[in-house]
Amino acid sequence: MTQFERGERFEALHESGTFVIPNPWDAGSAKVMAALGFQALATTSSGFAFTLGRLDGGATLDEVVDHTAALAAVTPLPVSVDLENGYGPDPADAAAAIVRVAGAGAVGGSIEDFSPDEGVYGIDRAVERVAAAVEAARALAFPFTLTARAENHIRGNPDLADTIARLQAYDAAGADVLYAPGLRTAEEIRAVCHAVSKPVNVLARSDLTLGEIADAGARRVSVGGALTWVAIGAMAEAAAKVRDGDLAALRADVALDEWLRPPG
Repeated sequence: MTQFERGERFEALHESGTFVIPNPWDAGSAKVMAALGFQALATTSSGFAFTLGRLDGGATLDEVVDHTAALAAVTPLPVSVDLENGYGPDPADAAAAIVRVAGAGAVGGSIEDFSPDEGVYGIDRAVERVAAAVEAARALAFPFTLTARAENHIRGNPDLADTIARLQAYDAAGADVLYAPGLRTAEEIRAVCHAVSKPVNVLARSDLTLGEIADAGARRVSVGGALTWVAIGAMAEAAAKVRDGDLAALRADVALDEWLRPPG
């Protein structure tokens, strides 16, 4: 599948219904998720940083580009990249991040309105950064789905009115998908979906069913780093048992031949 075809396929997934986009943290987990029948993949900044032995936000753009290339190479699925704040404070940084991962095989990416150094950006600056990312995406030779993220709900300001105002501004700036991680209820999700004209991505919560999220209007559901932590939690639990002498904890039933089979 060409990158243009992947881009078209990813766009089409957002046209109707609701789909789940899982977040692999390395090439192996990407292949497993593809083998399980998912239709697209998204990176997780926290999960990828973990593979480097770092906390979320600890990966460089160069490392993310290499990670993107690795994921895009092992499955035919569209890949969207968590680009955090674009790895720099300026609109040009956000635009450059889009171009870099597109060159590595991605057909989608997200830009946040938060910086660890500066906090949540003011709305005017945040819109400028989204607009620059949109312009960079539109200049590519294939469809690229640009997601704009409003981070306030998970950055100390769970103000739904502010979230909606930000997403409406990013909608007007040309973003293809809108995303506010941290929405807590079906009512909050419904309010956001009704307030904007573009598809909405929702971060899955264990206390909401997929049906509830879909009924509230979400077009795409991602899991962030959650699958990474489920896997690492199981590994750590088994390793602790091994440390204490219980070698039976090493038993595992995995379909590696099926999951890692070359495509085709």
